[in-house]
Amino acid sequence: MLRDLVPGPGAARRVAFLMFAQSLGTGLFLTSSAVFFTRTEGFSTGQLAFAMSVAGLCGFLCSMPVGRIADRLGPRMPLAASYALLGPLFLIYPFVDNVAEFAVVAALIGICETGGGPLRGALIHALFGADASRVRAQMRSVFNLGFTGGAAMAGLALASGSRSAFVVVTSANAVIQLGCAVIAVRLRPPAGTEPAPAASAKRSWAAVKDRRFLLATGLSGVLEFYLPVLTVGMPLWIVHRTDAPGSLTAALTALNTVLVVFLQVAGSKGSDTVRGSGRLLVRAGVLLSVACALFALSGRGDALWSVLFLVPALVVLTLGELAQAAGSWGLAFALPPPGRMGEYQGVFALARGFQQFLGPALVTVLTMRLGAIGWLTLAALFLVAGLAAGRAFIRDAPTPPAPAASADAATPKE
Repeated sequence: MLRDLVPGPGAARRVAFLMFAQSLGTGLFLTSSAVFFTRTEGFSTGQLAFAMSVAGLCGFLCSMPVGRIADRLGPRMPLAASYALLGPLFLIYPFVDNVAEFAVVAALIGICETGGGPLRGALIHALFGADASRVRAQMRSVFNLGFTGGAAMAGLALASGSRSAFVVVTSANAVIQLGCAVIAVRLRPPAGTEPAPAASAKRSWAAVKDRRFLLATGLSGVLEFYLPVLTVGMPLWIVHRTDAPGSLTAALTALNTVLVVFLQVAGSKGSDTVRGSGRLLVRAGVLLSVACALFALSGRGDALWSVLFLVPALVVLTLGELAQAAGSWGLAFALPPPGRMGEYQGVFALARGFQQFLGPALVTVLTMRLGAIGWLTLAALFLVAGLAAGRAFIRDAPTPPAPAASADAATPKE
């Protein structure tokens, strides 16, 4: 199993180094930024939430255009440019002194970071082809490893709580992002796989007209609600609705990270086909549903009772997370027709945006206001989404559509 976690030499190892560096910077920054702006700069939580919502909206709106750029120019140089822009943006981040400036800088960072998702997906597909799902599983393990390391390092800045400490954090992240730009430039796909600039000039909106792909995007977005359950619902539930110690949240989060690092590659088997990816999404729906039921039961007893249900709930939730991630990117790679990977990856990024917009609020309302009934409602939502994915992608899994009737689709492969 450990051998599966180590990418092979060449491009896979360089991509792994890229992901590790990026996740190290992300963990370093995200873990400390909210605390800095609320405690040191005096922003209210409402102001911070508003600015971050603006940033999320800007990133959401730009994901599709960025995907089309990847099809026109190839994903490599736009990805490198996004990292290069993040460098100076992070350098100036700690020096904004009002909410308007903060929102502008955060929005630009959100555009670069969100746009990087479809660009990385398209680049991984261009580099590894049929093996892209396995490589992406390895990259997810590497990302979790780096993020955890960055979060641990950010603890030093949080202990200080000073502006100078945050300047060190953002400066380190800026250097990391510029290093990622250099690595991305060197990730050159095999000759002939990057399109000429005019290759896709006449293509537009095909992905948003592909109903089957939109269904995959929507169901993946619903199943990705596991993330706000993990980051918002579980901590609030433990602290406010159970007798378990609040420190259990940190222990369960660490357990989740360890399981993802070591099990993501093994849990991704079958994601190289549409039918296999559909099965993974069914598995995700069932497991996430069971996890929500266990969370509901954890609030009905003393501290020991709560722990006895919270630990298995986290384990089952993580297994569902592994299946959701693998099944989602499996469909994202398998369904697009030739030559349109960037455009389709841009549309698929809407699933993450959907979860980011609705997930935290929905999970908070259901679990905190409705309690066990809210958890069971989430369980039903996950189960329905998983079964719908099974009906759509297991029973009828043809090859990716190549609409011959439309001249819009007759384009060379990226």
